[in-house]
Amino acid sequence: MSATYAKYFPVSWEELHRDAKALAWRLAAGGPWRGIVAITRGGLVPAHIIARELDIRIIDTVCIASYDDTTQRGAEILKRVEGDGAGWLVVDDLVDTGATGRIVREMLPKAHFATVYAKPAGRPIVDTFITEVSQDTWILFPWDTAPQYAQPIAAQAKAG
Repeated sequence: MSATYAKYFPVSWEELHRDAKALAWRLAAGGPWRGIVAITRGGLVPAHIIARELDIRIIDTVCIASYDDTTQRGAEILKRVEGDGAGWLVVDDLVDTGATGRIVREMLPKAHFATVYAKPAGRPIVDTFITEVSQDTWILFPWDTAPQYAQPIAAQAKAG
């Protein structure tokens, strides 16, 4: 975690599924959608859940690399999508600073942009989101973590 992130916000598979399904509920009234454009890699899992819930069979991807593990870097467009986005739903796991979102907005200006999680700096970029977290929070997605032993509180107190 870099110095700009003071807190962790761990998200389990169950929580992500619940939140992505809640996002699908919000998006259901906005359709019908021509398809989904998932922003890779983080948007793939939420896009799948939303596609299932809204019975959307067409899923494409915009591929943008903007993170190295826990460090943001300059965005690199690896794959684009043609068209202006009319009728399409763009899905990502998170909007943080909005850098990736601005690239996708420029690429697909008429698309509806939805994320599961949003931070204040990126919130104006998205049309729909479910949960807002503070800008200084690093979200630990389930694909970035692994279960491990946690020392009991009493044992931590004895060691410290």
